[in-house]
Amino acid sequence: MNSDAGIRELRRRAKLRLLRMHYESNVGHIGGNLSVLDIMLTLHHQVLRADVDEFILSKGHAAGAWYVTLWSLGLLSEEDLVRFHKDGTRLAGHPPARGIPAVSFATGSLGHGLSLAAGLALAKRVKSESGRVFCVTSDGEWNEGSTWEALIFVAHQRLRNLVVFVDVNGLQGFGTTREVANLEPLAAKLETFDIVVREIDGHDPDAISEAVREDGSAGRPIFILAKTCKGCGVSFLEHRMDSHYLPMNEAQYRQAVDDVTRS
Repeated sequence: MNSDAGIRELRRRAKLRLLRMHYESNVGHIGGNLSVLDIMLTLHHQVLRADVDEFILSKGHAAGAWYVTLWSLGLLSEEDLVRFHKDGTRLAGHPPARGIPAVSFATGSLGHGLSLAAGLALAKRVKSESGRVFCVTSDGEWNEGSTWEALIFVAHQRLRNLVVFVDVNGLQGFGTTREVANLEPLAAKLETFDIVVREIDGHDPDAISEAVREDGSAGRPIFILAKTCKGCGVSFLEHRMDSHYLPMNEAQYRQAVDDVTRS
């Protein structure tokens, strides 16, 4: 992704493939995949170093966005995507424990990904290994006590090699994050743990890349609150809670493709 035109084409191509994969498999969770796709693409194409860095998708129901990202890198095949969510597939609805080299852990039971990422980051430090660990969480899983326990550990250990994204799309399974269990202002709460907290537009590749820079932040872990739109780029899915669950019918799929193609 070395030019604006290249970035736009990558995003368009990935969105179209994500939509087709979910439509053909009759699978939902489309809104949350679209909210995090730009973060996934930017990290994997511009930031992550395959030989030393680790990636954990705590927001496991966005597995489709990760699969399409790996496909865009040539790490998954077209045949793999065609078998998404089908019997015998290695592309399950949540990242699997085995079968995909890029996936270190099965995730999707929300609230565990940050703990896994913290363990990897500490292990790298103990073993004097280079590289960083990147973790993407949903905003809804910050309702989980286990996530806050992991944060206590991360801050206490000062895991400077850990970068955590929070996909702040404002919606979760049963309503808005403010309605279900309001944690606002989340940034202010996180800052009390003496970590670096940055707030960005989660659909801006330049902002995403800049936010993860290593700038000598007093040896502290970096937490990035990425403001996103659930269902980004698809008119009838944007900011809609039902996009968390429902698959698309044929008419909706055709509309989604038209929206993305025209954008």
